[in-house]
Amino acid sequence: MIIVDTALQRRRDEGNPIRVAMVGAGFMGRAIALQILTVVPGMELVAISNRHLDGARRAYLDAGAAVDNVRVVETKAHLEKAISQGQYAISQDSTLLCQANGIDAVIEVTGTIEFAAHVAVQAIEHRKHVIMMNAELEGTLGPILKGYADRAGVVLTGAGGDQPGVLMDLYRFVKGIGVTPVVCGNIKGLLDRYRTPETQREFARMWDQRPHMVTSFADGTKISFEQATIANATGMRVDRRGMHGPTVPPGTPVEEAVRSLPLDRVLDGPGIVDYIVGAAPSPGVFILGLHDHPVQRRFLNLYKMGEGPLYCFYRPYHLCHFEVPNTVARAVLFQDATVAPLGAPRVDVVTTAKRDLRVGEVLDGIGYFMTYGQCENSDVVRCEGLLPIGLAEGCRLKRDIQKDQVLTYADVELPEGRLCDKLRAEQNAHVGLSTEPLSSFDSSPPST
Repeated sequence: MIIVDTALQRRRDEGNPIRVAMVGAGFMGRAIALQILTVVPGMELVAISNRHLDGARRAYLDAGAAVDNVRVVETKAHLEKAISQGQYAISQDSTLLCQANGIDAVIEVTGTIEFAAHVAVQAIEHRKHVIMMNAELEGTLGPILKGYADRAGVVLTGAGGDQPGVLMDLYRFVKGIGVTPVVCGNIKGLLDRYRTPETQREFARMWDQRPHMVTSFADGTKISFEQATIANATGMRVDRRGMHGPTVPPGTPVEEAVRSLPLDRVLDGPGIVDYIVGAAPSPGVFILGLHDHPVQRRFLNLYKMGEGPLYCFYRPYHLCHFEVPNTVARAVLFQDATVAPLGAPRVDVVTTAKRDLRVGEVLDGIGYFMTYGQCENSDVVRCEGLLPIGLAEGCRLKRDIQKDQVLTYADVELPEGRLCDKLRAEQNAHVGLSTEPLSSFDSSPPST
């Protein structure tokens, strides 16, 4: 957003920077720290929380912070003192970052569900904007968390740079010029439902990433969460479980590749989310939009967009961490979410067996050996009692499950005492299949 740079420059000139805290200092967290500390005026990353202090310290030092200006804090008072003295604070306790005065926004970048849910709820309770670089949390609990944020008067948003944020910016642009979006699409270079951390280990090592995270990209779980996030932000749906996801010859221009989608089925209704494997430019995002005004269609043809009535808009890149600071600025300065649920969930990501599973086994996490995620419309998920993959980790199987079978709540025993289950149950109970915004409900966030 062009307006953001001017607003940030003004905050710097006024000596009143946006103060940001970050939870998580892995591959992407370190990149975000580098961007804020080295490039962004009018914004300070005042604190980082991480399971291991060395990781939080590394994020600051890799970004050029002086060793003697990074301070370990163990209490809220110590954190607030560090902020007032211009020191960078690190802590293993994310609660401090959510509670401390002098922090405007919290960036959540752990990729977890249960832990991240605690962070989001605590930050909202203490009136801090929440920026999630965590499509898994958005796709599982985004609607209920958005309801809490609305009532607290803060912004809960997914991050720009990741595909959902980029797609939502493109969606708003397309709508803004009078074109009706009917497909919000993602472009992938590879999809293999049965990839595991073993098959992805070498690629992960080459890019200093975690094997299970890379696996979630390859097995389709991550793109399912991304497209569920977009569906929930736009009101779109999926045309079938798992989406269509056609594969085209590598390098096929996206304007041609979109013909592999069921275009005759997207012209009516709220539109669909989907993806294409092999199209170019990759990795990119695209929107198919409809315009039926004859004069405007003539202009679009003049501008090399084709004869219509469907027009393909795309962005050939997504620059992940580079764009996160803009999301922070939009939330804090303009109360504008980059991508957030409209209200009731429209699409969920359901748990599917990656191999034959046996009674008594305990499910591992996203991107591991036992399950992958697929998009399904939320009304179907509720009707059939399907198990969201964001809640699957730690569940014990009550019966055998065949490879590629979708799991239900009846198939598993949930772990006891999880916040994520409580939030999900509240989301289901309050929202149901309605389209009312969750901000209309007046319950308080659950105790953490």
